[in-house]
Amino acid sequence: MDFLMAIDWSISPEIFKLGPFSIRWYGLLFALAFILDYQIMAWVFKKENKDIRVLEGLTVAVILGTVIGARLGHCLFYEPAYYLANPLRILEVWKGGLASHGGALGILIAVWIFVKRQNNKIDFVWTLDRLAIPIAITSVLIRLGNLMNSEIIGRQADVPWAFIFTSVDLVPRHPSQLYEALAYLITFLFLSFRYIKLKGIIPSGSQLGYALILIFSSRIFLEYFKENQAAFENGMAWNMGQLLSLPFIAFGVFLVIKGKDLKIR
Repeated sequence: MDFLMAIDWSISPEIFKLGPFSIRWYGLLFALAFILDYQIMAWVFKKENKDIRVLEGLTVAVILGTVIGARLGHCLFYEPAYYLANPLRILEVWKGGLASHGGALGILIAVWIFVKRQNNKIDFVWTLDRLAIPIAITSVLIRLGNLMNSEIIGRQADVPWAFIFTSVDLVPRHPSQLYEALAYLITFLFLSFRYIKLKGIIPSGSQLGYALILIFSSRIFLEYFKENQAAFENGMAWNMGQLLSLPFIAFGVFLVIKGKDLKIR
């Protein structure tokens, strides 16, 4: 293995620090994601003559659903024994530990609750179809945040673009965070161009369906380039991330085929 060809990744996860407080790349990218999400959805709401005032509450619901769902997903999917024995530790979000599958579930539940509280002024499936576009770009920025944190690292590799995450070890590894970011960027571009081409007149459920299929199919494939997130996964043919992706893909296929007939109130 040629270590000279590897990229030395020694970027600090902190942008700057003031006393006990610090600004981190992950937090900045996470915040940027929600700002972009709002701008994209504001454009969609105006384009489709929806009440823009509804968007503010929807944005709050999505943020809460993402953070709470992702945190609970990590705690219950990857370290259930520890967190069930120490439930207050679940609240320590600042120490890291977010799972994208939990975030996806959190968004679905949060949007459903929000729509119900709005007395169905907006449609549940319509909303998720439009949210699919910003969710894809959010996934890109989150994976870039993981890269800045030198976390969710790849397996050992001898490719010319291998990264050495010096805060972890001195082993050249696949930059799996970039692989996923690229996959999600392609998903974002596909969904955006499809929405524009169809002029917003899309079969109900299809945008969300394609998003779930593309995001979680790429997740299953790219897990082969990543180190397992928990020790219990080491003896598994498919790790937890791959297994959790299967129902999302199945739901995505269902939405593409039958979504136009789906009415959820």
